[in-house]
Amino acid sequence: MTSLSSLSPSAHFHHFIFDLDGTLLDTTEDLAAAVNHVLSRFGLPAIPPERVRGYVGHGVRVMVERALGESQGHLVREGLVLFLEYYREHLLDHTQPYPGMVQLMGKIKDGGGVLSVLTNKPEEFSRRLIAGLSLSNYFIGIVGGDTLTTRKPDPLGVYHLQNLSGVSLQRTLLIGDSETDVETAQAAAVAVCGVTWGFGEEGLKACLERGRKGSPPPLLIRAPDELLSLVSVTSS
Repeated sequence: MTSLSSLSPSAHFHHFIFDLDGTLLDTTEDLAAAVNHVLSRFGLPAIPPERVRGYVGHGVRVMVERALGESQGHLVREGLVLFLEYYREHLLDHTQPYPGMVQLMGKIKDGGGVLSVLTNKPEEFSRRLIAGLSLSNYFIGIVGGDTLTTRKPDPLGVYHLQNLSGVSLQRTLLIGDSETDVETAQAAAVAVCGVTWGFGEEGLKACLERGRKGSPPPLLIRAPDELLSLVSVTSS
């Protein structure tokens, strides 16, 4: 695993692709509220937000499936509808950018870098969150889980955003909080930076350690400002 201090100044990153839930935005409370709305409608007990965090990263359907459990698989289709209806109206009740993220994005943009979003969250919700938090002007593109024919960890989203940015893959850094993000970066052969404040720290660390032969070395940061030194070096 590579530390920021050991990076060469020649490692120029100009395109920064961010995951959304657990990386840019803390969506825990609103996702948990939507999940527990579904469970309540079926007469099932609520689950704590910390548990819901572990269900995030593979799309809404998987989250609903995991919350309901294997014995309630017949309820997934109806549960998905209930979740989407509720979340559509409540996705901005408590969600906010993680501390330091807006400053980080501003630093990247001011330094001449470009930013984009790659998430498995539906594009509609992703765009509503970003617009509702007045973050739209930071990003040159947003790819959700239903934007293209495939979703993370398939590399198609990275390639799509790379085409929009006009920046080479060698100068692209994917930033995320989960194994899915690491696997996506490895599949696309771009550098990856894991964040430990998100929803899947343990799985993320294990995935970073495993790595993949021939993949760019991964980074791991514990606070957004740890990336600022990298941005100030590479986006000048």
